[in-house]
Amino acid sequence: MDYITSATGINQTRAGTSKPRRYSRDSIAFASAARAPVNRSVAVVTFSTSPHLARQLLDIAFGLPPVWLVLYLVRRNGERLSTIGMALDRPGADLAWGVALAAIVGAAGIGVYLGAVQVGINRIVIPVPPTGHWWTVPVFVLGAGANALLEETVVVGFLVTRLRQIGWGAVPAVVGSAALRGSYHLYQGWGGFAGNLAMGLFFGWIFVRWRRTWPLVVAHTLIDVGAAVLYIAFKSHLPGVTSG
Repeated sequence: MDYITSATGINQTRAGTSKPRRYSRDSIAFASAARAPVNRSVAVVTFSTSPHLARQLLDIAFGLPPVWLVLYLVRRNGERLSTIGMALDRPGADLAWGVALAAIVGAAGIGVYLGAVQVGINRIVIPVPPTGHWWTVPVFVLGAGANALLEETVVVGFLVTRLRQIGWGAVPAVVGSAALRGSYHLYQGWGGFAGNLAMGLFFGWIFVRWRRTWPLVVAHTLIDVGAAVLYIAFKSHLPGVTSG
């Protein structure tokens, strides 16, 4: 689960003076997205703010059951994993294409995000767990992989396939998947919605053409890891966020 917290509250917590206020993203997503401009002093924290490794790992693990449910449903229906693009028969090609996709989407995504924050239609996104721990990097890499597996398996591989099976055309299925992806990123602001809608359209088109989900998982993982590295390196330059 992602959390909404004030950037000043985060800085105070680092200084040990107070705890940030946290809210479930679902409870305020619609109301927050409907306001413009977005308050940039409010940040979205994509990891738990807990300083305990066990809590971080539990949060990651508890996000994965929908993936196992999808795999179970596919196998229960007598289908192969290749039905939703999850076959493991071409790991080298999937990895290579995933890296290429990450380079394309990542470069565009950074521009959209920074532009949206600058014009006041997106919140600052903090894509890392608490820094200063030996486990900070392993946790954000694990989290990136888990989020990518969840999103691309459920929202692209499974959803697009099932929509096609019940009679939707390729275009409506991809648009529906992309709209879902964009809508549950509205907690970030309108920039998060637009960027993820565009990413969903592109990834959905790739899936329909290739029938492979793993390149999308690889690309999404690398994009999230890259975002975390860039945030750590340049957070002092973001509005409302101080180094520490």
